[in-house]
Amino acid sequence: MECFVGIDLGSTTTKAVVMDDKGQVLGRGITNSRSNYDTAARVSKLEAFIDARLSLIRRELEKVPAVAGRVDEILAGLTRNFRREQFVEQLGDLEQTCIANVEGPRFAGKEKVIVGALTEVFRRLREEEADKLFAPTAQRKSDFFRDLAGSRFMQIGEEVARDAGIPFDTLLHMYDKSIIEVENRPPSGDMNRKFRTAMERVRGEMSSALDTAALGAPIDAALDVDMVERYVVGTGYGRVRLPFPKEHIRSEILCHGLGAHLMYPKTRTVLDIGGQDTKGIQIDEKGIVVNFQMNDRCAAGTGRYLGYVADEMNMGLHELGPLAMKATKSIRINSTCTVFAGAELRDRLALGDKREDILAGLHRAIMLRAMSIISRSGGITDEFTFTGGVAKNEAAVKELRQLVKENYGEVKINIDPDSIYTGALGASEFARRAVVEA
Repeated sequence: MECFVGIDLGSTTTKAVVMDDKGQVLGRGITNSRSNYDTAARVSKLEAFIDARLSLIRRELEKVPAVAGRVDEILAGLTRNFRREQFVEQLGDLEQTCIANVEGPRFAGKEKVIVGALTEVFRRLREEEADKLFAPTAQRKSDFFRDLAGSRFMQIGEEVARDAGIPFDTLLHMYDKSIIEVENRPPSGDMNRKFRTAMERVRGEMSSALDTAALGAPIDAALDVDMVERYVVGTGYGRVRLPFPKEHIRSEILCHGLGAHLMYPKTRTVLDIGGQDTKGIQIDEKGIVVNFQMNDRCAAGTGRYLGYVADEMNMGLHELGPLAMKATKSIRINSTCTVFAGAELRDRLALGDKREDILAGLHRAIMLRAMSIISRSGGITDEFTFTGGVAKNEAAVKELRQLVKENYGEVKINIDPDSIYTGALGASEFARRAVVEA
């Protein structure tokens, strides 16, 4: 099967979409953007191909009467156990890297003790913690390897260091020095082997409730499909750093316009608020960009700005929207400039204003700025599509709907749950067209 890949390297997250030659999306992947953009591109693409393989497995399972009504459950178990296999693989890489870094005069004469302590820490992580982390009822705060390994390493490492008679800082130094190297080496083992091992674990978990013998043939059929990467197109804020030739690069304006068109063919106006910029885009009936405007001078009113506000308020970024929805009034915010945001927020809090009311005003200020950008691009034409990470913020969406109605009347507003992948979707379609429609 020929596959076409779009990668959108944003300032905060990097997204990838894998598409087949018919334009059907097979998989999506996302990771944090890093200073090493090559790694971010590789990781997001790997995640997209993992998701694509799961899509093929779903297709095959849905053909099997014996598992009717249980496909979602099976796939959830398969995904969880596949992640466990990846986690264990990366633990092995991290262990070997930590041990290799035990060198230099500061460790002279202590190498054997330190290596022994590291070996014990990783033994416990592998043999005791992996099953707990990926148990069916486990609640994980993150799926990123650094977060999972780091929290457990700290807990176990302190105890092991104390028993070994060495400072915990020594083990912590090894971890800090090695984790960056490992993160820059995405899991590289045989993906199909990991899926098959994961499936065996699923069989064990579900054997009493399901005829697991019926799972073998469809899983094998899906894993035997050879997914060949035919063409890749890159886009996004960091596209100039993507490891592709220039002919494989497209502007994010073009990719977001085409991506929105693929999601909603009747779209004529697109608003994208990402981590670094806000774009107002006008497209025609074929998804071709006819006009656009963007804030290309600063990050005011973008995801990065919201992240700064969250830090100022000692909150998680995902908490801003829900708290703003509890407001009883909207406090006027005079500036969406990141430089001055902290001072104005502190002043408002000092005056006794409630955090939720401040945040409601802040979200309105952000959307007012976005509406200004849209107006300069040509205004809003039915249908209107809102994309980007900020489209998941319910308070931002609420303010946008109100402002659109106030200024343009009743307009259909589209917000796709996967809107953060819009740019990567457009890029994957450009990749497909470069081959299929050449």
